[in-house]
Amino acid sequence: MSDTQLLICGKSFKQDERDRLSTAYPAVFVDGPGDMAGLDSTLRASIRAVAYKGHAPFGAEQMDLFPQLGVIANYGVGYDAIDVEAASARSIAVTNTPDVLSDDVADLAVGLMIAQARTMIRGHAHVASQRWAKEGEIPLNRKVSGSSVGIVGLGRIGREIADRLAAFKCEIHYSSRSEKETPGWIYHPDVVSLAKAVDFLVIALVGGAETKGHVTREAIQALGPRGVVINISRGTTVDEGALLDALEAGEIAGAGLDVYENEPKIDPRFLKLDNVVLQPHQGSGSVETRTAMAELQLANVAAFLKGEPLVTPVN
Repeated sequence: MSDTQLLICGKSFKQDERDRLSTAYPAVFVDGPGDMAGLDSTLRASIRAVAYKGHAPFGAEQMDLFPQLGVIANYGVGYDAIDVEAASARSIAVTNTPDVLSDDVADLAVGLMIAQARTMIRGHAHVASQRWAKEGEIPLNRKVSGSSVGIVGLGRIGREIADRLAAFKCEIHYSSRSEKETPGWIYHPDVVSLAKAVDFLVIALVGGAETKGHVTREAIQALGPRGVVINISRGTTVDEGALLDALEAGEIAGAGLDVYENEPKIDPRFLKLDNVVLQPHQGSGSVETRTAMAELQLANVAAFLKGEPLVTPVN
C-alpha cells in the first residue's frame, strides 16, 4: 500500500462518495481523525492528501502523522473542525466546497421560516390525525411576506437568503464585519441592534472560535416576543442555553433550527417545545448538491496531486 496517496477520513462519507475518491486515486479509509495514528507508519508516510468529512477536530497532532501531507480537502463549506492555522504553519493547503451548496441552505432557511410561522408541522399533524374533520381549523398563525428580517452574516449563503426574502417583500437588515454593497438593505454594526429592528433573525455565519456565541443572550432578548431565530450555520454561533431559556419562557415567538451545539444528541429541552421546527442538519442534503460537493472535493484533491492551482483554497 506504499503507493497510497489519499486518506479518506470521515465515517459520514457515503459509499458512492468513497468510491468516487478511491477510484480516482489509491486510497485508505478511516472513520475519523482519532483513527489516524493507528495507521502503519509506512502508509502514513505515503499520504499526500486527505479528503475530510465531519466535525471531529483535525489538528496539528493529526497533521504531524503525515510527513508528505500537502492538502486537506474538506467536504462542506464550513471548515471549523480543521485547524487552518496549524495547517498553514506546515504548508498544508485547506480547501472547502463553497457556492455549490448555497442554494440548498438558503432554501432550507426560508422553508424553516415559513414552517415555523405558519405552524406547518402542527398543520400536518392536524390533518394526518383526522382532527381537522373532528375539531375544525387550527388557530390562525403568522404572515411571513412583508416581515422584517435580519441576516447575521451576509456572506455567500446570507446573501442568497436575503435575495429570496426580498422576493417575499421582506425588509432586509443585516450585520457583517463591514457594510456591503446591497440594493438598499439596512446595515447594523452589531447583532443586538440588528435583533431589535427585526421580526426574524437568520444566522448565516461561518463556524469556529471567532463566531462562537456571536448571537448572545442580549441579542436574543432584543428580538422580543414576536422574534423568531432561524439557524442554518453552526450550533456554536448562538448561545444555545439563552435560546432555550427564551423559548421556554415565551420571551421570543419561536425558532427554526438545522444545527445544534451537540448534534446529533441535541439538548432534550428542545424536544419539549411546541414553538420550534427542528431539522437534522440537512441544509445541503439534496442529491444534486451533495454530488456537486463530492465532485468539488475530488477536483481539489486532483488539482493538488497534479501540481495545479487549487479550485477553492481556504488558506
